[in-house]
Amino acid sequence: MMKKMMFSPVDKAIERILELSADAQIRRREIAKDSLAHYTVTETIAAYGKALALLTALQRSAQSAMSFHPLLGLKQCR
Repeated sequence: MMKKMMFSPVDKAIERILELSADAQIRRREIAKDSLAHYTVTETIAAYGKALALLTALQRSAQSAMSFHPLLGLKQCR
């Protein structure tokens, strides 16, 4: 029996930003390098990168907090 994976809102946001970033990178390859549109798409990709950094830090923090046992002050073994 397969267990269904549960994804948090952060996981879903990371997945969506990765999709948007990939689409933007494909679009950027189709645009002339010296154009304003190329610059705009490049800035958009950079913003996606910053959002991903923030979300992955949040994800790591949440995973860390979940592995900490609040009563014993010990990390739980999995």
